Amino acid sequence: MGQVEGKDIDPDNLSSDEETVSESNLLNLLSNLQVREEKSTSSEFSSECCLNGDLTLKGVADAINRGDIKNIIVMSGAGLSVAAGIPDFRTPGTGLYDNLQEYNLPEPQAIFDIGYFKTNPAPFSRLARELFPGKYRPTPAHYFIRLLHEKGLLLRNFTQNIDTLEREAGIDGDKIVEAHGSFALCHCLQCRKEHSTEEYKVKLYSQDDPIPKCECGGLIKPDIVFFGESLPDRFWDLRKEDFPKCDLLIVIGTSLKVQPFCGLIADVSRSCVRLLINREEVGTEVDPMALIFGRKTSAFAFNKPHNWRDVKWLGDIQDGVEEFVKLLGWEQDYAKLLQQRDAYEIH
Repeated sequence: MGQVEGKDIDPDNLSSDEETVSESNLLNLLSNLQVREEKSTSSEFSSECCLNGDLTLKGVADAINRGDIKNIIVMSGAGLSVAAGIPDFRTPGTGLYDNLQEYNLPEPQAIFDIGYFKTNPAPFSRLARELFPGKYRPTPAHYFIRLLHEKGLLLRNFTQNIDTLEREAGIDGDKIVEAHGSFALCHCLQCRKEHSTEEYKVKLYSQDDPIPKCECGGLIKPDIVFFGESLPDRFWDLRKEDFPKCDLLIVIGTSLKVQPFCGLIADVSRSCVRLLINREEVGTEVDPMALIFGRKTSAFAFNKPHNWRDVKWLGDIQDGVEEFVKLLGWEQDYAKLLQQRDAYEIH
């Protein structure tokens, strides 16, 4: 027997309204417990956080320049590549999912559904020709991530993007975790033979049959994670290995809507600084299901009195990166990398 707003509730004799009320109260209770935990934790870890109370972009830059930050993980999403001309997925009107009418799909997400691909690979093949690596130039923000690598600060770049622009910007493949896969490798769905990107490209642009197929007759698919497929083992292995070491987590160009990627922000230690560079504020809502099932959850605490480590910069991502570079005093090194970007040839 329990109580909701002063009324005794018999769990075996609940009306639908009472069930809704009790569920709502349970979620509110769990959320409040999460806030109380964060508040108690703030006094414990705020003294260990290297920002010393300066929750600004300058505060983060100062901590890096003091040498207090040595292991940076970047979590990047589709917003990072928008400036390259690649649409993100979910922006109303301009996002990829809003502009797939020409493919006659049963629903927009079907273009990345493994079951649908096996029965009708033509829509994805057409989209692949539009998004294929080499057709787009990496953005300045991609070269900022490379600069972190060259400064010896980049522990890893966990990216949701399949466009391989991180590789095109010259970031070592060892430093990249393509959480949702990419065009970097391809496999036959039938015999599992590996095919190179170049081989796939030749077949993709063939005038005779633009549906890439293996010698065995099976469909060739880039190692992009479709709905209905598992994420790469590399994601799970390095998630476990990297995040406990991280002392600055930079989240850039993502809606933080897709699991398990969005849950990565909870994997860092409580003293780790978390910086959001994005067009809009994201990641501030506690996932109630994570609370119910005991999974780690740690929403961003921007503008909350118990915040000791979360910093946000909202606006155009490229502008945010440029301002960060200036605060770090890295303008000359950044300019040299941007010269390489200017010389990048579309291929």
